[in-house]
Amino acid sequence: MKILRSILTASAVVSLFVAPAMAKTVQLFGPLTGEHNATSQPSGMIRATLNTNTNILRYHIRWNGLSGPVVAAHFHGPATETQDADVLVPISGPYKSPLSGAVTLNNQQVGQVQAGQVYVNLHTQRYPNGEARAQLTER
Repeated sequence: MKILRSILTASAVVSLFVAPAMAKTVQLFGPLTGEHNATSQPSGMIRATLNTNTNILRYHIRWNGLSGPVVAAHFHGPATETQDADVLVPISGPYKSPLSGAVTLNNQQVGQVQAGQVYVNLHTQRYPNGEARAQLTER
């Protein structure tokens, strides 16, 4: 009985360390490009880190060259680089470059990010459907 208790205790201790070790931190990047026939020349990028243990996506977005101030920003998906998609998660303002923050994703959204099917979209008054976007891809 003592041997069984020792084995169970050892297994419990090992599992405390194995589960966090299985979590993966994913580094993501995406260059901003114009979209929806924007005539501006947007530039910039998003750098992000996804923790698959907590489902927290931390982001840092820089931009310039837009037709005006950013009035809204979102993560959209699932979509390829040539597709549009619904909003997955809104990004809180104020919308000044650089913009940093974090959002919590659900498990399905984490899978979409890892599959390269999520993009960030910056909306301006002139382009309310989005003036610039960047597809999140693993680095």
